[in-house]
Amino acid sequence: MTLRLYDTATRSVRDFVPRQPGEVSVYLCGVTVQSAPHIGHLRSGVNYDVLRRWLTHQGLRVTFIRNITDVDDKVLDKAAAAGQPFWSIAYANELLLAAAYRSLNVLPPTYEPRATGHIPEMHQLIERLIDRGHAYPAGDGSGDVYFDVASYADYGALSGQRPDAMQPAGDGADRAKRDPRDFALWKGVKPGEPADAAWRSPWGPGRPGWHIECSAMCWRYLGPEFDIHGGGLDLTFPHHENEVAQSRAAGLPFARYWVHHGLLNLGAAKMSKSLGNVIDLDHVARLGVRPVELRYYLTAAHYRSRIDYSDDVLLESSTAYRRIEGFVRRAAEQVGAVAATGMPAGFAAAMDDDLNTSAAFAVLHDEIRDGNNLLAGGDDDAVRASLGRVRAMLGVLGLDPLDPSWGDAAPRDELRGAVDALIALALDQRAQARARRDWAAADAVRDQLKQAGVTVEDTPHGPRWTIGEQT
Repeated sequence: MTLRLYDTATRSVRDFVPRQPGEVSVYLCGVTVQSAPHIGHLRSGVNYDVLRRWLTHQGLRVTFIRNITDVDDKVLDKAAAAGQPFWSIAYANELLLAAAYRSLNVLPPTYEPRATGHIPEMHQLIERLIDRGHAYPAGDGSGDVYFDVASYADYGALSGQRPDAMQPAGDGADRAKRDPRDFALWKGVKPGEPADAAWRSPWGPGRPGWHIECSAMCWRYLGPEFDIHGGGLDLTFPHHENEVAQSRAAGLPFARYWVHHGLLNLGAAKMSKSLGNVIDLDHVARLGVRPVELRYYLTAAHYRSRIDYSDDVLLESSTAYRRIEGFVRRAAEQVGAVAATGMPAGFAAAMDDDLNTSAAFAVLHDEIRDGNNLLAGGDDDAVRASLGRVRAMLGVLGLDPLDPSWGDAAPRDELRGAVDALIALALDQRAQARARRDWAAADAVRDQLKQAGVTVEDTPHGPRWTIGEQT
């Protein structure tokens, strides 16, 4: 295969070579479910869904793990504020997250483990670290266990951080640590914390630290070594730095490639629940933007680029997708729902170039423009070939409007029929005006349709209309 990916660990774009021929293992750091998801979370799900679809298109069998962090400080704080059990808060938000992923046509993972279901694996990993001299129980009787940063010579290599410039980890009392940078593997239960958020351990009752959760779940589902570890750029440090340190210190080769996606910003800061600056699916729906159009917006930018959110840009993306959708539906009505076939070489080259969806979309839009011209020309064989190419590209991007997974992404049949009939009536009135050479009346009909978002183009085969501006 020819796929090249930007690897954070080497800070370079390099050839992707699976560990096992024909198979790929991917772990994506999932969401901490202390509240409902926002579109920044959904960017992560969509971006790695495109990666997964492209790997599958290459003929590879993909094992895709996306975890749920259902216990940590943030979840406990939310539960305390709401006066509810932590697991109730976590599960309710997990259901909202799953529904949001489904609405955006994100394929379900091979496995979606919860952190709370893997406490024994975390204990085993912590014990290995203690035995190897890379971790220690706190000496203050707290029940905490810490990773000894100084014991791991490569600490900081993934993120490019210098250990002597790092701030304290901030997840435990400095008096209990050998070094303020040491981070918690296990947190002994503290006064006032809920009893149902503590598990028995060799070091006393408590709960896991955030970083050990992912290392244990990677180990459980993908083994000592796997292909790709993904997540947001903001997770590079400390989360992923700590993951790789504790895993390799425990003797696990761990991830072979580290792939990070850019952030989705609102204003000058990243979209974040803790900052309170989020855009959720309800806001998007109030704008009249469908889930398929939001996916287009999240997919069109290169996965490593930063997205600066604005309603106006989202609405522009919605219009752009509707032009694609318009061609696909008109072509399918004319020649039938042609299967995806004939992937353009330029599209494949763009996707192999570190998943360059920006360049891939340029190829797609060129094909849409040419396809619209073919529709006007009346060559059904050429339209059929063009539709096959468009569906091949859209399938990889998860944006095919004919994909039944979208459900009601398109207008309902009866509504679509009514729209078609009304436009046909208007075009008939325009044709009558042109026949009697009443150009002003004909132009008025065309202008009224344009104001309603319907563009009319006169062709040798009669008028052709589309919803939205032509590409």
